[in-house]
Amino acid sequence: MKKVFGALLGAALAGNAFAADVTIYHMPTCPHCHHAREFVSQNLIYEYPELKVTTVDVTQEANRQDFFDTLKKCKYESGGVPVIVIGEECFQGYSDSMGDKLRTAIEADLDDAAKSVAAENKKAMEADADAFRNAHSDRQAAVTEREIVAPAEEPAVKSEETQSTENNEVKSEKNVATKSNDSWVFYLILIALVASLGFVLTRKSKK
Repeated sequence: MKKVFGALLGAALAGNAFAADVTIYHMPTCPHCHHAREFVSQNLIYEYPELKVTTVDVTQEANRQDFFDTLKKCKYESGGVPVIVIGEECFQGYSDSMGDKLRTAIEADLDDAAKSVAAENKKAMEADADAFRNAHSDRQAAVTEREIVAPAEEPAVKSEETQSTENNEVKSEKNVATKSNDSWVFYLILIALVASLGFVLTRKSKK
């Protein structure tokens, strides 16, 4: 039991080998957004082998509420982009000088071994970035664009004119049915009267 507890405690103290996920809120026409996405997709995903990146186009209506909620969470008063969220850290805007700040946020929960791997990968990138990227081309899959889910189609709402027309048609059908029923009642009464009259005349003729 002591060994198990010791192992769990050691694992907890050792830290985490997984980098914090990154979310980038952007607009397609924003140059700073383009530079931010390029830095992350051409550098950071290769330095941190476990890094996962999600890009979110805020011009899409389906993504706007999430973006507004993120602005509120990050306590940003303006809606400027890009907004980069790494774990619990938020960054609004982008410049080349932000690279180390982004790395620090990514490494917040990394253990020493994972940080060492990231440092070695960074050196390899600085020595020959193209060769390193080619050797780890599978890392491009680490960046995904949030899919836009089309809203479910709502039942078609009928116009007042269409509803009025349909209601009039139903009323007309009911009126026809009512007139038809009234006609049958009239004929039944008429037949009964004729039969009664015939019966009375027959009795008189017999007398």
